[in-house]
Amino acid sequence: MKKRFVLGALAVVVLTQAGCATDVKSVPLAAAAGQSRGGVPVYFGQQDHPPVTANLGEVSYSARIARKVSSPDDACHEALAEAVQKLRAAAHERNANAVIDVSTRFHSTKTDSSTDFTCGVSPSAAAVAVSGQLVVLQAN
Repeated sequence: MKKRFVLGALAVVVLTQAGCATDVKSVPLAAAAGQSRGGVPVYFGQQDHPPVTANLGEVSYSARIARKVSSPDDACHEALAEAVQKLRAAAHERNANAVIDVSTRFHSTKTDSSTDFTCGVSPSAAAVAVSGQLVVLQAN
């Protein structure tokens, strides 16, 4: 009887935890991901940018958003948008006019790509961490 109870309890735990794992994804960047949209431009990976006149240091932020009904990729894009907004706010505060060499990561999986980003997504949330260099770029 005791053995059945333990096996039953174990089965309940396994069934309740099924589908709760976080999936680490590589998601294509949206075409407008680095566009300034009236703010500070953000350059992912090794994207071309004007020459740097001053480097103001590295910053790193993360964002975790609750998943609504959106697809995993949409949730990842929402998390990335929130994290990039934090980069832009930091640039504005420190008088930088751009953020370059932006990389993304989720736990130990890191991406320095100019076309994709790394995101962790579960049935309940999406999360991403971003880091980059705050710089002053030469004006055109």
